[in-house]
Parts: sequence; C-alpha cells; structure tokens
Amino acid sequence: MTTTRDRADLRAERLDLAGTRQFATPGAGEARRAAITEVTRTWLRELYADAVGERPGLALAAVGSLGRGDSGPLSDLDLVLVHDGRSVATSEVARLADELWYPIWDSGLRLDHSVRSSAECRKVAADDLAAAVGLLDLNLVAGDPDLVAGVRSTVAHDWRAGARKRLPTFLESLRARHHRHGELAQQIEPDLKEAAGGLRDATVLRALTEAWLTDRPRGEVDAALARLLDVRDALHVVTGRGRDRLSLEEHDAVAALLCLEDGDALLTQVSWAARTVAWSLDGTARRAAQSQRARTLRVGPRQPAMSPLGHGLFKHDGEAVLGSTGQVGVDPTLPLRAASVAARARLPIAPKTLQNLAESPEIAQPWDARARDLLTDLLSTGPGLVEVWEGLDQVGLVECWLPEWVAVRSRPQRNAIHRHTVDRHLLETVLQAGTMAREVARPDLLLLGALLHDIGKVAGSRDHSVDGARIADGALRRLGLADEDRELVVLLVREHLTLLDVATRRDLEDPSTLAHVLDVVGHDIETFEMLRALTVADARAAGPKAWTDWRASLLDVLTGRVREALTGEAPLVPPPPRPELDEAALDDVATGRPHVTVAAAPGGWEITVHARDRLGLFADTAGLLAAYGLTVRRARLGTVDGIAVDEWFVESPGGDPPEPLRIVQGLTRLEGGDRGTLASLDRRRRTRTTIPSPAGGARAFVVPAAGTDATVIEVRAQDRPGLLHDLGLALAAQGLGVRSAHVSTHAGQTLDTFYVTEPLGRPLPPARVARAVGAVIDACDAGVDDEVPRGG
Repeated sequence: MTTTRDRADLRAERLDLAGTRQFATPGAGEARRAAITEVTRTWLRELYADAVGERPGLALAAVGSLGRGDSGPLSDLDLVLVHDGRSVATSEVARLADELWYPIWDSGLRLDHSVRSSAECRKVAADDLAAAVGLLDLNLVAGDPDLVAGVRSTVAHDWRAGARKRLPTFLESLRARHHRHGELAQQIEPDLKEAAGGLRDATVLRALTEAWLTDRPRGEVDAALARLLDVRDALHVVTGRGRDRLSLEEHDAVAALLCLEDGDALLTQVSWAARTVAWSLDGTARRAAQSQRARTLRVGPRQPAMSPLGHGLFKHDGEAVLGSTGQVGVDPTLPLRAASVAARARLPIAPKTLQNLAESPEIAQPWDARARDLLTDLLSTGPGLVEVWEGLDQVGLVECWLPEWVAVRSRPQRNAIHRHTVDRHLLETVLQAGTMAREVARPDLLLLGALLHDIGKVAGSRDHSVDGARIADGALRRLGLADEDRELVVLLVREHLTLLDVATRRDLEDPSTLAHVLDVVGHDIETFEMLRALTVADARAAGPKAWTDWRASLLDVLTGRVREALTGEAPLVPPPPRPELDEAALDDVATGRPHVTVAAAPGGWEITVHARDRLGLFADTAGLLAAYGLTVRRARLGTVDGIAVDEWFVESPGGDPPEPLRIVQGLTRLEGGDRGTLASLDRRRRTRTTIPSPAGGARAFVVPAAGTDATVIEVRAQDRPGLLHDLGLALAAQGLGVRSAHVSTHAGQTLDTFYVTEPLGRPLPPARVARAVGAVIDACDAGVDDEVPRGG
C-alpha cells in the first residue's frame, strides 16, 4: 500500500502532469484537467483508505474545482468530511478528520476543509448562499456514496424550492462581488476567478440552472470558460503557485506556454472570454428573474406584457424583443434600427432577438445615407449604447459593419491613464462626444471620429494616430461618406492628440504655437471645435488621470486663443498675464533674499519666485520642489531688470499647500552652496527600485519651428526622482537659460519640453543645439544608471 510519505509529492506530480500536456492543442485543456482531477482523487482515496478504512455513514467529498472536475495544477483542495450523525461518534469523526487533513497539508497544497453531518450540510446551505452554491458541486471522493448522493440531492432540492425567495439576494451578492473586483475584461492584472466574467461566474451560471429557473447557455460560453481555465492552468505552471491573479510580470511567460504571440495577445483572449461569460451570465440572470415572475399565481392564462418601442420592437420583461421576425432576412438595416431603439430605451436586446438579427443580410457597400444615418443615430443614444453594442458584438454584427473592429476588440492598453480596452474606450469616447453634440456643427461626424479615433491601436502600430487615419479612411469609404466629410473625420482621427499635446507641452504665449494649431485645423473654426470636442471626449473617457483640472485649464487657454484668432472674439478664458515684477518683492530681492508667493490654481498650486537671476536657478528650484514632494507640471520663467520672475505650477500629492517660507529658506541655502536641503531627494534616488524602461534609453530632439525666439527641446525618458533637477543642471552647465518648461508624465515616462536660449536670449545655433541635446540625454541616462535596484 502507498504510504503517506510516498504521497507527499502530489503537488509536484500535478505540476508534472500539467507540464507534459500541450496547452495549445484543441481539447488538451479538458484532458489535462481530467487527468489532474483523477490523480488527485486517487491520491485522496488511498489516503482515506489508510486513515478511515471502510466505515458506513462516513464519506470524503469534494466541492470547488475538484468537485466539478476542472482542477488546475495547483488548485486548492476543498474537502468535506460528511457523516450521518449516527454511525460514528463525534469525537471519532474529529480524530479521523485530523488523520486526513495533516498529510494533505504536508503535500504543500492549500486545503479548505470542513466536517459536517448531512443535517449540518443542509442547514449551512440554507443559511449561507455561498456555501449553498458550493455544495451544489458536492462530489464523492471516497466512502459512503449513498450519503454524499443524499446530501447533494437534498441541497439541490432545497435550492430549487427556495430559488424564488433567494434569487434577489443571490443576484445582489453577485453585483457586490463584481463591484469589489471589477470587470475582468477591462483589467491589466485580472483576477481570473472573482472579477466579473471570471471563473466564479461560471459557477453562478450552473447554480442558476440548478434552480430550474433557466437553461444554461452553451457554445461560445463553454469555449470562453475553457480558455479562462487554460490561462489559470498556465499561470499555475509558470508561477509554481495556485494563484488566480494574472500579474503583469507573468503575461509573457503565460502567453508563451499557451503558444500566443505576446502578453497583449493573451490579455485580448482573456478579455474576450470574460466578456462572453459576463454577457451570458447577464442574459441567464434575466431569464431566471423572468422565470421567477412567471411563477406568480394568476387567475386565468398569463398574457405577456408587451410595450411598443417602435420599429417592430417591444419591451418585454426588461428586454427589447422583436414583435415579429417577418423583416428578418429582408431589411439589412433592421439590426441598426433595433439597436437604436433598444439603446435609447436603455434595454438589452434579448438573446433570441439578437440571434435573429444576426441573420439579416449585409448592408450593400458603400452604405447609403439611410444606413449611415441609422449608425450615427445608434452612436448618439447615450449610456444604453454600451450594453446594446456588447450584444451586437457577441453575435458578430459589429464586425460585419466594421471589419476593422476585430483588430481592436478586447485589445489591452498598458498606458496607466487608460481604464479600458481599446474597443471599450472607443465606446466611452462616443458617449462623451454625444454630450457635446450641440457644441459642433456636424455631430454625426464627431461621433464617427470618436468611434474610430483609436482604431489604429493594432498590433505592430508605431503611431496609432497616423495608422488610425489610414484605417479610418478605408472604413469611411465603405460607409459611403462624401469626400469632404471623410477627409474631416480622417483629420480628427489623425490629430486627436494634437490639442492636448500642444496645450501641455508647448508655450502658449509663443506665436508659433498658435500658428501650428491654426495650420492643423486649416484655419477653420468648425474643424477646430470638432477637434476640441473629440479631444475632451477622449480624455474624459480615458479617466481622471487623463482629464485633470490642470490639463483642462491649459486646453481652455489654447481654445480661447484659437477662437480669438479665427473669429475675432475675445477668449472666454483670459490667458495668464506675462510675468511682471511684484513691487512687494523688490525689497527682499534687493537684500539677496528670494520672495515666494503661493496661490491656488486649477488642479494644484501656482508658486511665483522672485530672485536674483542666475545660472542654475531653474535647476535649484526644480530640485527643491521635488525634495518637498511636489510634482511640477509647468514652469514659465522670465527676467525683468535682472530679477527672475518664475512661475511654477505644481501638484501636491498630499493636498497641502506649499509653504512659501520653506521654499525661500531652501533657495537661500542652495544659492549659498548648501546642498543639504536636497538630502531627501538624494535619499529617494538611492532607495528607489528602478524598472528598466520598455522604451529603451532617453531621447531628446529639437522641435522645428515650435518657438519664435527660443530653441525648443523635447525630452522623453523614464521618470525618476529629481529628473527635472538634473536636466536643469545639464542645461546650466551648457550656459543655457530656460525660458519655460512644460512637464508631463504618463505610465512612468516623462514628456518634458524646454524653451532654451543663449545668455543674450537668442535661439541656439546648430552647434550648441547638438551639445545641448547630448547633455540632456546624458543627464537622463546617467541618472538611471546611478540608481541600483534594491536586491540587484
């Protein structure tokens, strides 16, 4: 007989068994999980025979993945020692349980265990929804089969009998879990089990069908569940741990094991599988609720309540349904009309109706005006669009209208400012654009631009705006847009990042900045207003990191100047005044002491520094602000009669306003050569864990014609503490003045723009430009190289 010592390698045996099975071969996942389940059951049966032997009224049963037969390589063991409450004394049951549990713990696998009588199983299922759902999967491992069958049958009977009463609470607990864990489909580091659309939801599907309230959907949802289980299994093998969260550092290894191209391909598959599970669960939950309402006792036959919505659609039990299928297969625009009606009523389209709509003939290309108007009507429906569009996408209608959608469907975005996958972000942008429809002359074109603005975020794209413009052009030709309209939408797609880039990274007082924007929009106010609306919609849809008060205020300033140039109207938001001498500061500066004021500004604080102008003042101020924990967003520097008047726009992560006196004291010490005030910044540099930049080394280049009386240098590098200070030192070492600086950081990468001049305030000659660019690159890369990652 196998001894307990021999069985201690169950964990390794399950991993080896998983490692020898192909992950990419069709059907291999099901076979792998069946093999792991069987070897585990065999191991437990032997253990049970050693510890318990043949005893009536006692059995070892499994729930969870082992009970369902879909165990992963390192899935937990969820076991229940069941007894009938009569045949074996309670103390003896407890002793036997210890004999079982300790060898399992020694195996290295995590164990969730319980000891319950058949009556206790029934009671806990009645009192605890989660336990009830788990016990529905109760499956015999060893011992008395009639005992386990009786418990499972009783729990299932009680579940069905109480389903009508328990369903609202059950669905509310489901919504609460989804709120806690979010949408699996929209996460970069998803929880494969608990998030909406995850493995736990597949268990919920089974529980709803066990209640006989609805049928379980098949086909696509089974394939989606198998894909999620394959990813979970690969994650176990890669990490050597029974984890359910797919962390960033494991993406590529898991993708390789599944024979996928890269981590993005992996996340795309996970997202689509999760969306399929979530969509199926939503429909199943509605079927269950409808079935519950149908069981309400009535006198006489129950007539379905059908409220007309228009275009042959009706509201029935919380869904939009077709009243007649007579038009299906005849009118190719029926899906567009039905979707518009349903989205405007904020109703999901019933699954059967979606299947019927999917049988509609394709719309002839190029589309005529009627079909195109129906599409833009659908895009203008508001919040109901997302759920309706998901249904259309699930049955393949969206890719019939826009084949380009397939390449961005469920595609992840690794930029920290984005909350959603590419396709979901496009829809969220459409919703935001719809709220500004009255602000533009052609809302239909704005909505099309919103729908297509990131269509270029496909595998291999180097510039998604340029690639997107090319892809959008082909899509719009198929939609039959007139040449002038098509060219306008293509411009919106190509330039959708331009306005925020200019507003946050260029000097808004420089005439060349305004000239550049005017050239982009062809000196046309209507084009500008549409581009501005798309810019705002895109940023709002991306999330709060993309649409800050600071960014909004800069865009407002730029907008005011463009409108004034194109219409002659004074800007609604007056531009900030140029730096001027503060008479109250003259006395301080005359004695050699800086003068600092702090005022609240949109999204942060405006710090104005008056000091004697000197080389290195920019670097000292940048370093000091960083040492005090402030995030610099923009700096505008000026000199009046030998006195520097520098304005710094900063954010305070802690929310507290900067202390003027502290800044004055720090600048005074720095001017005197005391670098102690930067000690905290130096400590942060030494202790910071450095992650290699995926973009490689730093880059710096001159932006031609971006400044009229200064040379504009743009720097892109990995962010780190004190980077702005080091760049300032590098420019000071070259004897260059910094007229203004515009700082932004996204996903750990800085995009900093400096307007630099020679000591006499002139742009740099070519030779000095080359030296300056080399100096700032060296400053970026040397700072990174000097940092030693902890543990490295």
